[in-house]
Formats: sequence, C-alpha cells, structure tokens
Amino acid sequence: MATTVGQVQAVIEQLWPLAGAEGWDAPGLLAGSPTAEVNSILLAVDAVADTADQAANHDLLLVHHPLLLRGVTSIAEDGYKGSVLSTLIRSHTALIAAHTNADVVETGTSAVLAQRLGLQDAVPIVASSGNPARGLGRVGTLAEPTTLGRLARLLGELLPATASGIRVSGDFDAPISSVALCGGAGDSLLSEPAVLAADVYITSDLRHHPASESRENSRAGRGPALIDVSHWASEWLWLEQAATELRAALPDVTVTVSDIRTDPWDFTVIQ
Repeated sequence: MATTVGQVQAVIEQLWPLAGAEGWDAPGLLAGSPTAEVNSILLAVDAVADTADQAANHDLLLVHHPLLLRGVTSIAEDGYKGSVLSTLIRSHTALIAAHTNADVVETGTSAVLAQRLGLQDAVPIVASSGNPARGLGRVGTLAEPTTLGRLARLLGELLPATASGIRVSGDFDAPISSVALCGGAGDSLLSEPAVLAADVYITSDLRHHPASESRENSRAGRGPALIDVSHWASEWLWLEQAATELRAALPDVTVTVSDIRTDPWDFTVIQ
C-alpha cells in the first residue's frame, strides 16, 4: 500500500509533536492533499523559489520554517509566497513545516549543534513543562577546554559557508569550557541563568542592543562571550538528522536533503 501525505504527516507529528510548538508558530500541513501518494520527500530549511523548483521532482517538501507563519491576504503569483505555493501545487508536491516543535526535542536543531560540537551532559536552556529533556537551546561542557577563537574556527568547519560568516564578541584567547547555544534566533534567551553562567553563547540574528548590553555585562564579569552565526546554517545541520529519523520510520520513501543554500545574504563588503 502506498504511503500518503497524511501518513507522513502523522510520522512527522510523532517525531516532532505539535504540542511542543510555541504559541505563535504555524507548523503542520500547509499545502497538499492528505490522501496523495508520497514516494519521495525533500528536506530544506526554507520554502523559497529554488527549493520549490527542486521539490517539483518530489512528492512532499518538508521545511523547518513555515511559509505561512504570518497573515497572508493574497497568494497571487506576483508575490513570493503565492509563487512558491503555485509551483508546489502544479507539481503535486505537498508542503509540511516542522518548526519550533522540531527545535525542542532531544534530537532537534540545538541538540544536533550541541552534539556536533561534542558538548557533554547537554541539557535545555529552558526545559519544556513536564519533560526536562526537551526545551529551547542547549547548554553543556566541552570535552576539552579551548579558546573563543578556536571554537569560532571549529564552527566555521562544522557549518556550511555563508556570506555573513561568523561574528564574535570577546577576547580571541578567552578560555572556553561551558557553552550555551540556540539554533536560529536566540537573543530572547540572553538573560537566562544558564546562558549567563556559560563561557560563551552561540546563536543567530543577534540584534545590536541586546548584543551590546550582553557584551557590556560580560566585561563586568556577568555574562558570556557571544558567537553569532547564520540562522540558516545553524539549522541546516538538523536536516540530516531529520532525514535519518524519517528514513527509519518510512523505509519505503526516499528522503533527500536539499543542497540549496537559502541563507538570504550573497556577499559581504569588509571595511
């Protein structure tokens, strides 16, 4: 019996339960018929024109970021979202998003980054209610101490290259043992006790004022060094883990990770 979109959706929601999503989030089935047949799945961080075109050769596109996160009043094809949806609909490709519900699980976005860095005894920065193993971000200890500069270079080796690269606030030779991190935008966690107690906090999309305040607190001895990486790159690592879990749950379905970079920046001018 052929696998259907509805069956894939059920597997996705078992792996990354919707109950774990933030209240403002909009994961789940975004386009397609639950009864449509699925033989192949493409995974990507974002549903954009390039990944939609690539997904035309697949039956389902699973993305991390929901295409319809905010209110939409038109899906006309002269706009980005309408164009992407039209491409997917014409190719009979369903669209499902697993966003913050995929962030908080034991093998979610932050957990994968923590594992790739070799953090020991990693736990959530903010644990989910009723399940201390799940939650936002991760904090743990490196197997061997290093310096801030060397840790930034290691991230450069682990993460896919982007125009924005890796930005660091702190002394290059500062000793680093404890690491807090959050895949994606994580400046909302800057004031969490686990972050303040860490030697460094790794996340993305750090805005000027929160980063400046954190830097000044660090200079006063009350906060971590900061490493700011590409939002897309920090979450891209999770796709292969997600693909592995889907392959185990859906052995008759081909699961592929997109190699398209959907980071929005193309180049940087160094002054």
